[in-house]
Amino acid sequence: MSKLADKLRAMSPEEREYTLQSLPYHLAEEGQYKRLCHLLTDFDFLQIKLERMGVAALIDDYDLIQNHESWKELKWIQKALYMFGESLIKNTTQSDKQFWMLFLPFKYLPQINRLLETAPPYKDKSWLCLLSPTIKTPLAQPLIRTLTGHKNSVSAVAVTPDGKKVISGSGDNTLKIWDLATGKEEYTLRGHNDSVNAVAVTPDEKKLISGSSDKTLKVWDLATGKEKYTLRGHNDSVNAVAVTRDGKKVISGSSDKTLKVWDLATGKEKYTLRGHNDSVNAVAVTRDGKKVISGSDDKTLKVWDLATGNEEYTLTGHNDSVNAVAVTRDGKKLISGSDDKTLKVWDLATGKLEYTLTGHNDWVSAVAVTPDGTKVISGSRDKTLKIWDLATGKEESTLTGHNDSVNAVAVTPDGTKVISGSRDKTLKIWDLATGKLEYTLTGHNDSVSAVAVTSDGTKVISRSWDKTLKIWDLATGKLEYTLTGHNDSVNAVGVTPDGKKVISEIDDKTLKVWDLATGKIEYILTGHNFWVNAVAVTPDGQKLISGSSDNTLKVWDLATGKEEYILTGHNFWVNAIAVTPDRKKVISGSRENTLKVWDLATGKEEYTLTGHNYSVNAIAVTPDGKKVISGSWDKTLKIWDLATGKLEYTLTGHNFWVNAVAVTPDGKKVISGSDDKTLKVWDLDRGECIATFTAEAWITCCAVAPDGVTIVAGDSSGQVHFLRLMGIE
Repeated sequence: MSKLADKLRAMSPEEREYTLQSLPYHLAEEGQYKRLCHLLTDFDFLQIKLERMGVAALIDDYDLIQNHESWKELKWIQKALYMFGESLIKNTTQSDKQFWMLFLPFKYLPQINRLLETAPPYKDKSWLCLLSPTIKTPLAQPLIRTLTGHKNSVSAVAVTPDGKKVISGSGDNTLKIWDLATGKEEYTLRGHNDSVNAVAVTPDEKKLISGSSDKTLKVWDLATGKEKYTLRGHNDSVNAVAVTRDGKKVISGSSDKTLKVWDLATGKEKYTLRGHNDSVNAVAVTRDGKKVISGSDDKTLKVWDLATGNEEYTLTGHNDSVNAVAVTRDGKKLISGSDDKTLKVWDLATGKLEYTLTGHNDWVSAVAVTPDGTKVISGSRDKTLKIWDLATGKEESTLTGHNDSVNAVAVTPDGTKVISGSRDKTLKIWDLATGKLEYTLTGHNDSVSAVAVTSDGTKVISRSWDKTLKIWDLATGKLEYTLTGHNDSVNAVGVTPDGKKVISEIDDKTLKVWDLATGKIEYILTGHNFWVNAVAVTPDGQKLISGSSDNTLKVWDLATGKEEYILTGHNFWVNAIAVTPDRKKVISGSRENTLKVWDLATGKEEYTLTGHNYSVNAIAVTPDGKKVISGSWDKTLKIWDLATGKLEYTLTGHNFWVNAVAVTPDGKKVISGSDDKTLKVWDLDRGECIATFTAEAWITCCAVAPDGVTIVAGDSSGQVHFLRLMGIE
């Protein structure tokens, strides 16, 4: 615990609350940004403030440093709080683990590295910590959070001027108010008798206006959520609503082909704008309050003088309905979105079309512009949002994640976030400001089929279906070099105890023996009639045992490369092999659901272990040679007494096939990898799972380093994961 944490915990509740609330502000006010950065990267401060004051208060602290150079690094912490702050509060005992996983790819950034260093390495639970980034951190993704609660399509979205609340309107006839910092629903507004199609907030944040298919607009008190009054006058659905900057007028657009201007103070209609020949779908007001722009199913946009109600001119160019309009803050440009799948950018002063933005594959339903006027965000029936550079008209990126049409888009006042509403009944909050994460995931180009660690614990060898072997530095997780030379997928790998030779087997039925120092092939072993699935080297490094889909095991002399004898007895593929530490026994696992124990000196089968209900894929032997652990497609691991051949107990917990098994050098823990994408560590004495790591693909293989806490696992995506078991004595 840091000195700051000690001081905070020693304070009275009142003094502590005041310090937590005011200290960041005072540091910023005095220009002490170095101290503020230090504070905002102190794990204990973050945790205490989260516990005492909640997520929103801590998020606000990071806004104090936005104009400082450290913001480039600290913004990632703020984003993590937006995404996971609530879960960190609920699960503080695991917050250190979550922070490690989230920020590991950013460890090269000084401020992030400090945060990781101040985070305790473990607390009261065992867990698997990644040593290098091999999974995509959620922080690298633009999606911050998904808001759920509506029971029908989300048709409208607005953000309050202070950027703290989101308002949504839905086909379930309700509006919902959300806290942007926490993602929590604050309350629901009920009163409309049909879909809510449009929402707008007054600049003073006191009133909320909604438009509905029930032909009315409603004015709500935003603080209380109570309806103030209803505006009636339209003869059909109200599809669009806008409020003037002075908060005095509301403009609505309707399927009755008209726009209406309302006095917000009295709720009375001032006048009606007529001119469209079909439904009015979109309305926008210039910042100076002088012009209103409308978009219609008649394929046109119209620009109106708000003072007189006169139409100034009509913009033509779209080939289908105009669904959305937005105006830049300076009032110079107008952007429209249409059923013709395009957006168009217009010069508002002249009414001329400047250029067309193409890229969506379906109707453009929503449009918004960032406050600085540099970016346009569009939402489409193709389920995506697109970010466009307004100066060049080029698409910058596409945001995917919704499962149905994107109906509404809004941008926060600071231009850092986009909120979208969709027919999939959700709202999503997207990060517009933090940019791209600069890190690369290295690995194989296809599934990793085996990993092995050299006996000195310095190197890892991985084999893959991409026909290569890779040599890694165990301490750093960095790739040292790649061995090529196979003409087919590499299925198994073994390492001699002295770490000088690597044995690999491939789908062309051969085994290759490599010199690890030079990376050159020493010799090739041939003799199997089908794929070789497994290899094991005796502890003295003199013999190699291979198992094949030809249902046999072969014993080879590693010094000469000659085959010594064949072990026959399995009736199906041999998938796994292990050798006892005393070199006396070989254990094999087969697709026929059994294990067999062989006398290595004579090549004779001693007995068969039965109990699994599906293929046995992995085998490991404890260092004392007393127990065998097997992993199977029946989702279980089984512990066997090697002296008697009896089953001792079964470990359950995986939800899919178990592909890999390893035992720690002290014989106390078992590591298993599964198609359920998890790597599990089990306490062998208690028969309990004590730690789990979840990857993004099936775990296909695993190995343990001589230190007993460093674990290497390969997955079906080609990644090789380097992990450390934390929280053990």
